[in-house]
Amino acid sequence: MRREIKELGVYAQEIAVIARNLGLNFYPVHFEVCPAEALYTFGAYGMPVRFTHWSFGKAFYRLKMQYDLNLSRIYELVINSNPSYAFLLEGNSLTQNKLVIGHVYAHVDFFKNNHYFKRTPRDMVDRMAAHAEQIRKYELTHGREKVEQVLDAVLSIQEHVDFRAHLAQNKDTDQKIIKKKKPTSPYEDLWEEEESQEKSEEKQGHEDLLLFIMENSPVLEEWERDIVSMIREESLYFFPQIETKIINEGWATFWHSRIMRELDLTDEEIMDFAIMHSQVVQPSRLSLNPYYLGVKIWESLAEKQDMEFLFEVRETENDVSFIRNYLDRDLMDKLNLFSFRKVGAHWQVTDTAWEKVRNTLVQQLVNGGHPKILAIDGDYEGKHILYLRHAHEGIDLDIVYLERTLLLVQKLWGKAAMLETMIDGKKVLFESNNGSVSRKQILRHVEVE
Repeated sequence: MRREIKELGVYAQEIAVIARNLGLNFYPVHFEVCPAEALYTFGAYGMPVRFTHWSFGKAFYRLKMQYDLNLSRIYELVINSNPSYAFLLEGNSLTQNKLVIGHVYAHVDFFKNNHYFKRTPRDMVDRMAAHAEQIRKYELTHGREKVEQVLDAVLSIQEHVDFRAHLAQNKDTDQKIIKKKKPTSPYEDLWEEEESQEKSEEKQGHEDLLLFIMENSPVLEEWERDIVSMIREESLYFFPQIETKIINEGWATFWHSRIMRELDLTDEEIMDFAIMHSQVVQPSRLSLNPYYLGVKIWESLAEKQDMEFLFEVRETENDVSFIRNYLDRDLMDKLNLFSFRKVGAHWQVTDTAWEKVRNTLVQQLVNGGHPKILAIDGDYEGKHILYLRHAHEGIDLDIVYLERTLLLVQKLWGKAAMLETMIDGKKVLFESNNGSVSRKQILRHVEVE
């Protein structure tokens, strides 16, 4: 085992040289080989070190069961930090690890250079370890059950942070990206629309629910506000990864193929590589494979543009803009993409028109696929009621999930919590108070100061 690790280190250095010669620019990477149980624990928690919560254990058993049943496999886990850490699955063949190492270097190149990662802390491993230690102290002081109740409530809305406002704090970078993007895209007005929308939302409400509750809840104690703050910081760290899943996995797949072609592989290794690569990019019949769609768009761009253009795209785009700008009609036809849904026990195709299919895909990716909920008022009707509004974008909320989540939000707020949304085209108001949720139809628009 020790000899294999030493040999792997030699190959990692060789592949790093090849990757840099091809133009990739990445942080130093520390590789470790881990048994499946450790790797799947990291995958469930999202980090090698993090606070404990039952939801992470649930995710672990789901991932580990899929591995044990040979339904899916995590070949590696790479951490966005400087230096970066990559954990490789024990039992990978040498050829598999060569491919994975090239894949990792491309991921780290993306983390280092993509605009949406500019404000992510590069020492987040240490920060999350500090968060875990602090939460353990709160468990000793206030009791594990009470801390878990706070975590349950905060994690139920952890995706509702204002990542755009957080990102826009780096104004110099934003201006650079905006100026750079305009000449190269037919959707140059998207940046201006996004800025206009952000200004409009400032008047309409606050998108960062965690921040609004942390700063305005009338009942949270200081230690509870600290937990909200820690979860918010971790959510802001993970959010760009959610918004760049397709472009990032496609980028890594695109480059691991090119790196492997530069290596002096035996015939057996070439066959092993071809099998593994085909498994990674195998399209699914029931869901979108981000590796497949991402690499196909990158390969299409490589046929039409030079590498300098590809590196510029890597720097400026996220999934929404990547697909909107570069998933064109020819590629849609080649990939045979269409919209479908399940009606009763059968699946039905709902659309094949390429623009509509592309726009449906884009809509599903906006805001990381999460609904946008705005905090409108923390003192509605002068009764300290929290009033939330769903920015409806054509997709209704899951009622069961909505009601359960609103109950948890009320626990954080202390007073009643309301959510305005649309159900079947009609405005509906849900109110959580004293452990129960009621709903009523809104006959007129509710104006909130």
